[in-house]
Amino acid sequence: MSEENIRLGGMALANGVLVHGPTSWACAIRHSDGRIEVASARKRFVASGVKTPLLRGPARLVESLAVLPEIKRRLPAAQLPMQDRRTLASILGTAVVVKGLRESSRMRPAAQELLSGLLSLAPAALSLRSGELASYHGAEHISIGTYEHGPGAQKEHERCGGHLIGPLLLTTAAGNVLASLAPERMRNHARTAAQLGALGASTEIFGWMTRHPKNVVAQALSKPGHELQHRLTTADPTPAQLEVAEAALSACLELERGDDAHNT
Repeated sequence: MSEENIRLGGMALANGVLVHGPTSWACAIRHSDGRIEVASARKRFVASGVKTPLLRGPARLVESLAVLPEIKRRLPAAQLPMQDRRTLASILGTAVVVKGLRESSRMRPAAQELLSGLLSLAPAALSLRSGELASYHGAEHISIGTYEHGPGAQKEHERCGGHLIGPLLLTTAAGNVLASLAPERMRNHARTAAQLGALGASTEIFGWMTRHPKNVVAQALSKPGHELQHRLTTADPTPAQLEVAEAALSACLELERGDDAHNT
């Protein structure tokens, strides 16, 4: 596989960066004493074999989440985004607010679901503003962007998962409005199905957006995610944070090219 064909993604940690490719992942963290520690491995589950539309999105989510337990096993000091107590409290608080909104609000169903979707973003936004996470998020984007496009990459990246926000809000609202029409005894199951369907549909729309970046509709759908990155979820990284991100990227590329030197 040639370098230009390797498609990379990533995730920011509170003390490092995860980079993943089609078949491998690598994570680098910085310890409090300044030392950088790197771990990498082949993925145990790869979603590329899932070709069915609407199932590809959930499969990719499973692929990205499946590596997290192994990261914690190999790098016990890695601080995952959702470990923060404030974030966990925010998740619980948001769940209570959304439940109350759905049960007692006099708003129209479509407006109610859009507001619920916006509120549901709060824990993720809080997580990305915690500690150094936003800066490592920026470092992740710059390192991958530099690899893909050369020097001058910005802290915002066109394939960041934040760009799913526009499609996800619309598809989730539509799905939940339809689910609310189901008989009450089946409503929770209908909402679960709607959420899975919204995730699958949003991923398909996102894929179309990345293939047609100049399309007016694609640009409109990308706008919320870009603004979220620009104003809230990313920050300019320090040279030390960029060094961590580049260590993760280098280790991932070595595995993708067939070099197992970093497979610890």
